[in-house]
Amino acid sequence: MRAFETKTLGLAPDAVAPDGTAVRLLLALSGGSFAHFELPAGAVSQAVAHRTVEEIWYFVAGKGLLWRRDGTSESEVEVASGVCVTIPLGTHFQFRADADAPLAFVAITMPPWPGADEAFAIPGRWQATVG
Repeated sequence: MRAFETKTLGLAPDAVAPDGTAVRLLLALSGGSFAHFELPAGAVSQAVAHRTVEEIWYFVAGKGLLWRRDGTSESEVEVASGVCVTIPLGTHFQFRADADAPLAFVAITMPPWPGADEAFAIPGRWQATVG
């Protein structure tokens, strides 16, 4: 049995994600990992897809757009604090922050993030400005 864990969100990022967002690691269990992600105001992420994981994102600050594409559909949605989205396995995705504020979200990755080779670059909707 695992011990209880508690963690406070750090001020400095722990890493930069393959899509170019600043990552602040939170907690993980055997079924998934949880982290906070932030894209600077006016920035556009790298377009990527995941090899083995899927994610659920919940936006906590800022506004922007999220583009997703799979083998059968494609969508572009407005995102802002309070919006929750899924990134199913193999989905191509890219996102951008409005110019007035950073775009921030928390996400659970299932199974836990396996490492640097998990994400791979794909052609995106917009020209990336980070990463």
